[in-house]
Amino acid sequence: MISFEQVSVVYENGVCALHNLELKIEPGEFVFVIGSTGTGKSTLLKLIYRELLPSAGRVLVAGQDVVKIRRARLPALRRRVGVVFQDFRLLPRKTIHENLAFVLQATGWASREIRARIPEVLNLVGMEHKARSYPEELSGGEQQRVCIARAMINHPSILVADEPTGNLDPTTASEIMQTLARVNEAGTTLVVATHDRMMVDAMRRRVVALESGLVIRDEWAGRYHAPEYA
Repeated sequence: MISFEQVSVVYENGVCALHNLELKIEPGEFVFVIGSTGTGKSTLLKLIYRELLPSAGRVLVAGQDVVKIRRARLPALRRRVGVVFQDFRLLPRKTIHENLAFVLQATGWASREIRARIPEVLNLVGMEHKARSYPEELSGGEQQRVCIARAMINHPSILVADEPTGNLDPTTASEIMQTLARVNEAGTTLVVATHDRMMVDAMRRRVVALESGLVIRDEWAGRYHAPEYA
């Protein structure tokens, strides 16, 4: 599903965010990417949804080389990758229903399909009763659930999440992680960058640890146990 082959990313200021990184993620996996700030976690995610391109090496997403893909095919690739951000990025003047409809309209869905899809995806995250609410009327956890719904709206085969529990209390963070687990159980490949030691230890999924842009640990049913990653 996702393959990094000797991937390096060097920013314009000379910082090497990833160095000859090798990583493969199979369809249906749930992978935590951990590491202290500046180790390359966000850079890795941005390569998956093609906000960044590698300086060297190959990144394959859903069988396509993200560097070589033609511009005309880029929207189709991005519809296959849902993204959950830490800072929500909901449109404040639109209701939750309107936020989701906006995404579907932008990707060419018909009105009838939109009316059917929005309740379906809100039900997936337990937010069907908040469809007519505005973002400011929701708690942080509720907003994050809506962000998961938005990321899932186009039936993506891959979901990436960048610190999805970073601004949440432990109870709410646990609820968000369980929501992501249900998404994964439905067949979606998940890649989650996190500092949340409690969640990683509780869920026991595959753990990929980064340091200085390199994979230093790749553990199945892993824990966030190395003290240097506090």
